[in-house]
Amino acid sequence: MAADTNRENRAPGGAVPTLSVRGLTKHYMVGRGPFGWRRRIVRALEDLSFDVPPGRTVALVGESGCGKTTAGRCILRLIEPTAGAVFFEGTDISKLDEGRLFPFRRRMQIVFQDPYGSLNPRMTVARILREGIETHRIATGREAEDRMRRLLEIVGLPKEAADRYPHEFSGGQRQRICIARALSVEPSFVVCDEPVSALDVSVQAHILNLLMDLQERLGVAYLFISHDLAVVERISSEVIVMYLGRIVERAPPETLFREPLHPYTRMLLDSAPGLRRTGGAPEAVARGEPPNPLSPPPGCPFEPRCPRARGGCRQAMPELRRVAPGRFARCFLL
Repeated sequence: MAADTNRENRAPGGAVPTLSVRGLTKHYMVGRGPFGWRRRIVRALEDLSFDVPPGRTVALVGESGCGKTTAGRCILRLIEPTAGAVFFEGTDISKLDEGRLFPFRRRMQIVFQDPYGSLNPRMTVARILREGIETHRIATGREAEDRMRRLLEIVGLPKEAADRYPHEFSGGQRQRICIARALSVEPSFVVCDEPVSALDVSVQAHILNLLMDLQERLGVAYLFISHDLAVVERISSEVIVMYLGRIVERAPPETLFREPLHPYTRMLLDSAPGLRRTGGAPEAVARGEPPNPLSPPPGCPFEPRCPRARGGCRQAMPELRRVAPGRFARCFLL
């Protein structure tokens, strides 16, 4: 099965993608009601499929609650998906038990949004960085110490930082520690979950530059999760726009930012400060707020907010289809 999927979904140049996601779905069962519990479904993710080529950055964007972070954590098996498959470097890891999954943990890492909350306040930086190195038996003793010192140098921190605790650093420095921790086990794929959203704007640029420099130096692939379109435009090689758990548009950033196709993508770009599209007229303002995920509307989930909606949009769910070379969109009007 894995071999067949990878033959059909090669990265540019014929290489097997670092990551292939096929039909990834996550449903949560919830209960509510004044006189008892009634089981209802929240469809956090619905049928996500995409590839991350080696050494490239694919960005997931959308409003809060669209499923971006859930997708990243399902891919890493930090939470278990309801359905679908995740192929990492040609191997389907979605059904592996924890023992067989453990070797892949080293190759798949994550940088969390909150650099302070994701670091153990009782551990020094040296212990934080050595933990992964020693857990995966990459090195011990003096060799592990040397690796830890080199990691600090790579992410732009002084060697003296090794003996300090997370609370002694600024937000940007703590995020550098988180990046060093992710790189300590030599991964080929990193999920960057809003890695700069909690930082000052001036610090964001330094962290983005660091991530891009490390990608060029180490060849690591990123799944970059963000709601900041200006950041995504700068760092990504492909942009995936999500709405209510589904992909609504996929395209390279240079074409998506110049001429978005889906009404939701147009709304995001027109509402983003500092972004100016060069193609197409500004979209009419979308109506209302995202619908309740417990009771999504029939048909296209964006229909209640869409300024271009027609009668047929509320009758059926549009398919994600190829509308131009390298471009995919989920809309009946395209």
